[in-house]
Amino acid sequence: MTAPLDIRPTRSRLNGQRLANQLTAWLKGLIPPAVAMLIFLAIWQLLTMSPDANLPSPVRTVSDTWELIVNPFFNYGGTDKGLFWQVLTSLQRVAVGFSLAAFVGVALGILVGTSPLMYSALDPIFQILRTVPPLAWLPISLAAFQQANPSAIFVIFITAIWPIIINTTEGVRQIPQDYNNVARVLQLSKPKYFFKVLFPATVPYIFTGLRIGIGLSWLAIVAAEMLIGGVGIGFFIWDAWNSSRISDIIIAIVYVGLVGLLLDRLILLVSRLVLSEDKNL
Repeated sequence: MTAPLDIRPTRSRLNGQRLANQLTAWLKGLIPPAVAMLIFLAIWQLLTMSPDANLPSPVRTVSDTWELIVNPFFNYGGTDKGLFWQVLTSLQRVAVGFSLAAFVGVALGILVGTSPLMYSALDPIFQILRTVPPLAWLPISLAAFQQANPSAIFVIFITAIWPIIINTTEGVRQIPQDYNNVARVLQLSKPKYFFKVLFPATVPYIFTGLRIGIGLSWLAIVAAEMLIGGVGIGFFIWDAWNSSRISDIIIAIVYVGLVGLLLDRLILLVSRLVLSEDKNL
């Protein structure tokens, strides 16, 4: 007598089906933005087909900047560098300024959030300073540091720190009172209270501030580099404007937007990893 066939799906088959479903969902998600982009490019092309148009069409933009697109790694010395090196220089400045803002902002936010006295004293100052435009800090930083690179880093720092401080402070203040009461009953030490109660409850607020801060950092560095000169995507855009290379400006703006999106998604990915790890503790 023959044994009955096992028709239950194997684990590999289930994994393959799950992967196929995820790939299908991902491809479906690409269709709406792809269609919207095609419509945008078609409208842009139609509006700039006239020889008297002030802006280049998409076809002309690609034609004028083809060398920049296919060879972003060229380096002829000085400021004559490809877009890869321009973006990399800007990212290095952002990395330093944003890291300092994240460290100081989270520490200050926790301090202000846990102390009613510090909150009442410092929160009005934070609310005033956060409304100052990034470029307004540039003359102050140039006067203080007398050098372009530290000045740009300071502008990033001072621009990014406010949303980090404010969101971290709000996260600490939103911790349920029941959590604090339980911590007192259990007589948790300050390190245990920080890692078991305060930090897990505040993490979502911290990463909200970090996401806002990284976007402001990238915005600030592009604006600051237009004024301080040297290598960087902001100065590249300003130099292209002075040389009437409008197509170069458009391609650089595309790079700026893509890098800004990647920075935001990077912070979002890290936040999800930290939150999932926190749930497993």
